[in-house]
Amino acid sequence: MIIEQLSVFIENKSGRLYEVMAILGDANINVSALSIADTSDYGIVRLILSDPGEGLKLLKEHDFSVQKTPVICCKVPNTPGGLKKLLTYLTEDNISIEYMYAFSVGDDASIILRTEDCQKAIESLSHHKMELMSASQIYQI
Repeated sequence: MIIEQLSVFIENKSGRLYEVMAILGDANINVSALSIADTSDYGIVRLILSDPGEGLKLLKEHDFSVQKTPVICCKVPNTPGGLKKLLTYLTEDNISIEYMYAFSVGDDASIILRTEDCQKAIESLSHHKMELMSASQIYQI
């Protein structure tokens, strides 16, 4: 249930995000999910890719600072309160979230989570019968 996410550090200047997407697109690597966090000088682009190993290799070959990070993905209903249930369980089990981002398709929302202990989060959410997505499921979105 652990998913490999790439975190790419890029300068906040025109064209840098395009370069990352061009490298991946030209290699036929799909982006299943993306998040960007920025500061005044740099940004962190977090990516879930169809082929994270190849994406890591290619971005490093093009001199991008990139690292793999373990995350998990949980499906919740795409309705008011859907996320609350997930957060209730993590709070009850004393699991803190470093960051998260989400996307929805139809009746479901997929929540990407980075926690201090991904395995503990998986155990907690599994215990509470929450639907976790496998790496192969999310890489193919």
